Amino acid sequence: MAGKKQFDMDTALDAAMIQFWRAGYADTSVDDLSRATGLNRSSIYSSLGDKDTLFLRCLDRYAMRYGDKYDAALSCAASDPLAAVRAFFDVTLARIADPELPDGCLITQSAMAIPVLSSAVAAHARQALGFQRLRLRTALKAARMTDQGADAFALHTAAVNQSLAVMSRAGASPAELRAVTDVTVGALSQALRTCNQDMSP
Repeated sequence: MAGKKQFDMDTALDAAMIQFWRAGYADTSVDDLSRATGLNRSSIYSSLGDKDTLFLRCLDRYAMRYGDKYDAALSCAASDPLAAVRAFFDVTLARIADPELPDGCLITQSAMAIPVLSSAVAAHARQALGFQRLRLRTALKAARMTDQGADAFALHTAAVNQSLAVMSRAGASPAELRAVTDVTVGALSQALRTCNQDMSP
């Protein structure tokens, strides 16, 4: 029975996450969550928490699911930083192309909605964005970029990655999204060459 309950909990959390992802925090009501999860309102409150609590759980679930994929993509950064950044973007582009998933990015939507979020939820959204910059910075430092270069490209790459979600919702084609990421990879390639020349004896 314990296993069945856990399976049901995972299914309910995934359904709630998709609902928030599709409609956004502000436009998702508890009744919407009830329809999405198949749970009545009292069951949602008793098992999943109030709307803010459930949203935080969904945000963590999303961040962990895709964070693990981003970490795997960046794992080769020390030996091949360009391949790592391409693989990083591939995670986002594959998610955008998946017809089973809503357009956009739950974290990006949450960041854009910060003015209407509670302080706790807004802080969580900012933290999720910060984690992405941190993982990128760590990867670029492993590629022997300077602190200044790693900071700048981590900020830029994270910003481009978030913009892909917005562009996809606005109707940008896969080719257009790929072209955007190619510019970033090209700029990174040039920066790495410059960095390596500066470090040469």
